[in-house]
Amino acid sequence: MIAVTDKKSGIPRYNEQACRQSREINGGRPYQQCMVSLMDTISDPNISFDANGISSYYYQYQTAEQTYVRQGAEGDAALKKLIETIKASGAGKKYDCITGVSGGVDSTYLTYMAKQWGLNPLVVHFDNGWNSELAVKNIENIISKCGFDLYTLVVDWEEFKDIQLSYFKASVVDIEAITDHAIIATLHKLAHQYGIKYILSGNNIVTEATLPKHWIWTKTDHVNLRDIHRKHGKVPLKTFPLFTTRLKKLSKIKGVEIVYPLNYVHYNKAEIKKTIIEKLEWRDYGGKHYESVFTRFYQGYILPVKFNIDKRKAHLSNLIFSGQIDKQHALEEIDKPIYDEEVLRSDYEFVLKKLGFTEAEFNQWIRQPRHEHNEYAVEQSVWEKYWLLRPFKKLRGGMQ
Repeated sequence: MIAVTDKKSGIPRYNEQACRQSREINGGRPYQQCMVSLMDTISDPNISFDANGISSYYYQYQTAEQTYVRQGAEGDAALKKLIETIKASGAGKKYDCITGVSGGVDSTYLTYMAKQWGLNPLVVHFDNGWNSELAVKNIENIISKCGFDLYTLVVDWEEFKDIQLSYFKASVVDIEAITDHAIIATLHKLAHQYGIKYILSGNNIVTEATLPKHWIWTKTDHVNLRDIHRKHGKVPLKTFPLFTTRLKKLSKIKGVEIVYPLNYVHYNKAEIKKTIIEKLEWRDYGGKHYESVFTRFYQGYILPVKFNIDKRKAHLSNLIFSGQIDKQHALEEIDKPIYDEEVLRSDYEFVLKKLGFTEAEFNQWIRQPRHEHNEYAVEQSVWEKYWLLRPFKKLRGGMQ
């Protein structure tokens, strides 16, 4: 951690300049930033650059776009086929698909478009106790204007809090994996309950394909979650939705599939915001995934101060790669404070109180070194678990 303590608030703050000067942070080499984007040696100490100073992330994005994104007539045809398939799968059923909604841009627009496409999804919201009032209002507007059924799972707060505190004690990076895991598990359970084949995801290449691997952990890894909680938690997990091996197998048997319709439409972030503001009276949070108070604090404070991670670099770089903004605009955005000072002070006090930290305890945690998720048990594939079967993996792959 490289941080300086703000004299006015007394809160340690991220120091970009100090990070640039630290060879330890930059993987033992001088600081370097991609010529095209904001991705740099702080974002990924192992980042590579070509002879022109263009980072590997630019080429990774190009590959992802060419592989998954369909535009124009090709996109229209792919989307039409997908919608027809979903409708056919839901014939005679209450719902033809299922989707999660957080109140953020992507899930809001996807739900709105599902209405335009004539689909009838079961809309699911996972309430983990950290919703902002604005998120609640945005979700209410989405449901009332689209006329869909909403299923809200309100998690047991003591269980959820205990898992979060376990991740804090473990000092691992992806504290948000807990929420993502529960959402995925809930969507699959409900899909089985209602005989739904398709889960609509708002994830898309043109706004969120860029993300260094060491910023996150596998969201579906129930083994890692359980082991971290087993070693650091106190409250038994009786109701928390786990995406277990059994649930994963059941989804495979029943043919439940996650699909990404936004990869088949023209998806410009600025234009999308205008649409949902006009059609759904949606209100902006001021940051990606900031509909959750904890997510705002995690991305705006914990990640940069404890882990030297400014997620805006990846988000803005992705928009550069997809041609939605230029680098100059991105540089102007990244120069703005990560966190509004008044909001930070409010969130800082609220999060610490809600989780039961004293300021001294939290600041001590902030200064603890990072530990990796794989220092705990991780979910393994059958090939990893039973090494004697590995010679058959290639044969099996060749037969598919």
